[in-house]
Order: sequence, then structure tokens, then C-alpha cells
Amino acid sequence: MNMISFMLLLSMSLSIILTTMNFWLSQMSPDSEKLSPYECGFDPLGSARLPFSIRFFLVAILFLLFDLEIALLLPLPWATQLQSPLSTLIWTSTIIILLTLGLIYEWTQGGLEWAE
Repeated sequence: MNMISFMLLLSMSLSIILTTMNFWLSQMSPDSEKLSPYECGFDPLGSARLPFSIRFFLVAILFLLFDLEIALLLPLPWATQLQSPLSTLIWTSTIIILLTLGLIYEWTQGGLEWAE
């Protein structure tokens, strides 16, 4: 019980000290860009129906696809401890080859180029 109270006291005091230092050391001089609702450069008073390039969606989908590939490959080091690691490595290689072929196809079709 003594160790738990010590850890609780330590974490609370560290949190209070860091929060106080943040308020004390932070710069409080906002400029016009920081005060605008959109820091990304969009005009908040303009039309909401601006043309939006479909290529942004393509890049987002490709990012999600390869992000999922990494999530599928994370348990691969533990596959060597299974009873049949060869089948796991074959399936993993199949996934990587399919994704690589899809990326090569998208690249050769010009889907990754921004200029039209």
C-alpha cells in the first residue's frame, strides 16, 4: 500500500509541475494566422463548394492500404514460433506481392502524379 501511495503522489506532483511549467513558459502571443478558424489556409468566408481533387482521396486510400499492410505484418516475427511457419510466410509474401503489384499498376497508370 505504501508503494502505491508513493507512486500516486509522484505522478500527481509531476503532472502538476509539468502543467504549471507549461502555462508559465508558453508563449502567449497569437498572430492573425493562429486566430483564424482554419490554420490550413482555407478562407472561412468563401464558398463551401470548392472543387476538391480526387487525388487527395487516392493518396488517403493508398496510405490506409499500406498502413493496414504494416498492421498485418507486425505479428510476423512470432510466426517463426508456430508449428508451420512456412505457411504463414507464404501468406505474408502473397499479401506483400499483391500490394506491390497494385502499387506498380497504379504508378504505371499515372494515378500518383499530381499534374494532369
